[in-house]
Amino acid sequence: MQLQKPALVAEQRQKLSPQMIQSIKLMAMPLQELKEEIQLEVEANPALELLDDKSTVSLESLPERDEREGEAEGLFENSSDPGFASRSGQDDDSKRMFIEGAIARSETLQEHLLWQLRLQPLVEAQRELGEALIQNLDDDGFHKVDPYSLKPAAAPEAVAEAMTLVRGFEPAGTCCADYRESLLVQATLVPEAPAAAVAILRDHIDLLEKGKHAEIQKRLKLSEAELQGALAFIKGLSPFPGRAYSTEEPRYVIPDLLVKLKEGDFVIVLNDEEIPVLGIDPFFDRLAGEKGGDRATGAYVRDNIKRAKFFIRSIHQRNQTLLKVARAVVEFQRAFFARGPKHLAPLTLKDVAAEVGVHETTVSRIAHRKYLQTDWGIFELRYFFTNSISGAGSSGSRFSKEGVKQVIKEIVQGEDSVLSDRDIAEQLARKGIKLARRTVAKYRQELDLGSSFGRKHV
Repeated sequence: MQLQKPALVAEQRQKLSPQMIQSIKLMAMPLQELKEEIQLEVEANPALELLDDKSTVSLESLPERDEREGEAEGLFENSSDPGFASRSGQDDDSKRMFIEGAIARSETLQEHLLWQLRLQPLVEAQRELGEALIQNLDDDGFHKVDPYSLKPAAAPEAVAEAMTLVRGFEPAGTCCADYRESLLVQATLVPEAPAAAVAILRDHIDLLEKGKHAEIQKRLKLSEAELQGALAFIKGLSPFPGRAYSTEEPRYVIPDLLVKLKEGDFVIVLNDEEIPVLGIDPFFDRLAGEKGGDRATGAYVRDNIKRAKFFIRSIHQRNQTLLKVARAVVEFQRAFFARGPKHLAPLTLKDVAAEVGVHETTVSRIAHRKYLQTDWGIFELRYFFTNSISGAGSSGSRFSKEGVKQVIKEIVQGEDSVLSDRDIAEQLARKGIKLARRTVAKYRQELDLGSSFGRKHV
């Protein structure tokens, strides 16, 4: 029998301090999140002071106006008389300004459907069932959970009848399981819909998604005119009808860096105007310099000043590392910045890490959700790291995958006659880019470009 005895084992473990973890987090943060983190740290650390924030405009910075002048304008120029004209001759319509300045909230899909439901002559049980179905819809207009489980006591026929009612509301095709059912429902709701369109959506949607129009034409025994009429009708349907009422706010990208050509060389400018300027609160600085006093207070002051200085250094280190990585990327991708996306060269994290003198994970972290504004548009920093078409990174082919995709896009958009994938591969070969036909097809699909048959019938 083997006996177990307690034993002491000495081992070394590397443990990150909370400050180091915070520094790593700051490295990966985009501008908007960095600003929010700075605000949280300023609120949490009394030793940290916000010296300047150019990204916000305060009311105090606006030009002052004479109070009497404002009162006079308020008394005489805010008239409700539609025939009133301002003495200054300016076209200041206070009503129009109020309406334009009012906060508007767009109508949601559920609100739009519920409004239509309330107009229907229904008994209370039917109305409650319709409301439950509408509240169960996601942003696309499809069921979140099984509609028959919403009201277990309701008869399946009643649920099906309520779904049919909601599907006929504007926008048509909501209250369905997925986009396939929605398209079929929309087609059946249109009396003049081509019979071929309904048949395609009901029985051959898999072939439609793969672009096998010839196969559909053969199976349904359609003429060319019938096929084209059905396809044109289907293109006019909405696969996700609920998205027209989406309340999601658009997200705007704030570039972290600007790359511009100046006097024959590329200049990189850090967008530091979006980053608030931080410093140490003078009151805490004076307390730290005073001798004597309460020990607990002194420890509290020193600890907060230490945290504040480390936070400021971490932001500075983030910005400097970002600049170094951007300089290395611009140096490696000079052809891109000079001549455009199709000249993007293969580049790996390892290449930039060796140039900057940091670990690959640091480069990956700093490139995450950081954006460069260039003469060719705004690109995420990660966009510039791409393998060669041979898959061997920067040591392989001199053509990058993203660059070749841009060349394919130019060929397709500039084609006089519709080219097959084999024709595109031959054109690439004449440019010195050797790709198999199936690789061309793969890149074309990633660019969301249809097949030659699909482009022919667009």
